Amino acid sequence: HCSIIHAAESLRVPGPSPRNTGSFFKNPIVAEELAAQVLGQHPSLPVFRGDGPGTRKLSAAWMIEQCGWKGYRDGDAGVAASHALVLVNHGDASGAQLLDLARRIAGSVRQRFGVDLQPEPRIIGAQW
Repeated sequence: HCSIIHAAESLRVPGPSPRNTGSFFKNPIVAEELAAQVLGQHPSLPVFRGDGPGTRKLSAAWMIEQCGWKGYRDGDAGVAASHALVLVNHGDASGAQLLDLARRIAGSVRQRFGVDLQPEPRIIGAQW
């Protein structure tokens, strides 16, 4: 059994939205060269200044949305229709199901853009 994050059990966004962890993926910080390569193939990708010299920060939400995940649902595990960074539990999804979904999302971003996504929440009881 895997517990993705304790806060996922109790967090709710305002309104009727299901349980969620907030932003699940960090915006990846990559070398300028990789950012330029990805931007050359995807000119509308939002790119920001990185944390240090020679780096750029890419929009994880944009890449996830371009891969078709925004609003996706697999049983009770899903991606919010309002924001591609938010994984939601629509009912009884387990931590393992949410983690599997997150891994599939990260894999599709890696395959399409050559960029690795990292989770924002600390994962407990499983390896990323």
